[in-house]
Amino acid sequence: MENQQELDSFFMKRCIDLALQGEGKSYPNPMVGAVIVHNNKIIGEGFHHKAGEAHAEVIAVNSVKDPRLLKEATIYVSLEPCSHHGKTPPCSTLLSEEKIPRVVVGCVDTFSQVAGRGIEQLRASGAEVVCGVREQECRELNKRFFTFHEKKRPYIILKWAETRDGFLDIDRQAVKGNRPTWITSQYARRAVHLWRSREQAILVGSVTALKDNPGLKVRDWSGAHPLRLVLDRGNTLPDDLALFNGDCPTLLFTSALKDDKKIAERVIVKPGKEPTDAIIEELYNRDIQSLIVEGGAGLLSHFIQRGLWDEARVFVGDIAFGKGVEAPKLRCLPRGSKQFDNSILYLYRNI
Repeated sequence: MENQQELDSFFMKRCIDLALQGEGKSYPNPMVGAVIVHNNKIIGEGFHHKAGEAHAEVIAVNSVKDPRLLKEATIYVSLEPCSHHGKTPPCSTLLSEEKIPRVVVGCVDTFSQVAGRGIEQLRASGAEVVCGVREQECRELNKRFFTFHEKKRPYIILKWAETRDGFLDIDRQAVKGNRPTWITSQYARRAVHLWRSREQAILVGSVTALKDNPGLKVRDWSGAHPLRLVLDRGNTLPDDLALFNGDCPTLLFTSALKDDKKIAERVIVKPGKEPTDAIIEELYNRDIQSLIVEGGAGLLSHFIQRGLWDEARVFVGDIAFGKGVEAPKLRCLPRGSKQFDNSILYLYRNI
């Protein structure tokens, strides 16, 4: 390494890699990685595993075999150390008490109970604090957390698969029975289940719920099932759909209460209330930081038209329908792509 900036960047990359091990598990807390370095050698590291458990900085400090070296070390943290008492004591206090002389921070925590106060405390204790190392990468790491606290809503991911001629589905009126129309391979569908394991909630509309009868669970991957949401204003869906089987929690957003046997929690959408606003407000009040929208063309297009999305993941399969339900349209170019057997995944960001 030629200089200190390169060293700081190198060790902060390690923080980010560590933090990613907590993806999908740390909610509602952010993912954080910490690395302690002495004479350019890592002597301790850690990441935040789960809310209520020790933070990354605590794990890193406790992993150092010779605590005397802390007074001559640098600690790298992907996110500003917390300065408030939550389920665990403040990390900024711990670092000050351990007299670690240099602290390198990836990005500031904009959560109102931190928001620079951790950095202030560390500097007041005499530590040198360097901020903004790999800042964009560190913010990207916790895009859900930052969106939730800064925009007062969950991070919204739109997902769909379309044919090479731009159709989302066949004309269901022309076929008998309701069944999913597969456009992608099992490999791509497995990736979707991985995504579900990382997000907190998943939404479909009544048309998709009726025609595809999805379970919206994590089947082809390990991890927690997302909270299932279905929008059915008239409460017309049959009781025996997979969404209402009680396997995992479901929220039914509706304007009509009926005496039915659905195993779901009802959330009433008041007359005149924009349904997407009701959904977003409910998720925010429940501390849900991320949402995948897997609905049909109508629901997806509604989120797009309102600008209520942060990311879109669009599979384009090597198949043509000729006619059917047209896929939603995004007014931006993809920021990346990846091949999945017979389909290509295009990645979009609403920036």
